[in-house]
Amino acid sequence: MYIIVGLGNPTSKYDKTRHNVGFDTIDALADKYSINVNNAKHKALCGQGIIQGEKVLLMKPQTFMNLSGEAVIDAINFYKCDPDTELIVIYDDISMEPGRIRMRGKGSAGGHNGIKNIIAHLGSENFRRIKIGVGAKPNGWDLADYVLSRFAPNERKSIDEAIDKSCEAIKTILNDSFEKAMNLYN
Repeated sequence: MYIIVGLGNPTSKYDKTRHNVGFDTIDALADKYSINVNNAKHKALCGQGIIQGEKVLLMKPQTFMNLSGEAVIDAINFYKCDPDTELIVIYDDISMEPGRIRMRGKGSAGGHNGIKNIIAHLGSENFRRIKIGVGAKPNGWDLADYVLSRFAPNERKSIDEAIDKSCEAIKTILNDSFEKAMNLYN
């Protein structure tokens, strides 16, 4: 089983913010593959289904971003999944312009507190990630205020395209390999 986690913050207050592109991607996958992500389990909203013939658990942690690792480790332990190969985490990245995606098989948190918490709970940096660019913080902005802000209308189109690309990348991972998906979408 693959565990696909989109990072974000719970409650409608944070809907469609830069920090919630992971949640938005899970919602897009759920719509595309008719998976209901409404089961409260593992400190997350979860939904089980099939994508490309593979069993998946779609997750939206409800712990708030900085404690995302609590939900991830709970699901990893429950399903006895290998985080190196069966975990995919989708999240925002302020170091890339809006709409770009970058996939990595391992690495540091890069300053992202949700990823930092997942690494702390897993005890490893070895898990697959899809980062969605949300743009750099403008001068004079507080970082928290920026990542909790919504996209400008001209950015939203690029973000929606990146979410679609991320869904296609996941399809490629499950149908073929992570390496092929990286070659196609990085």
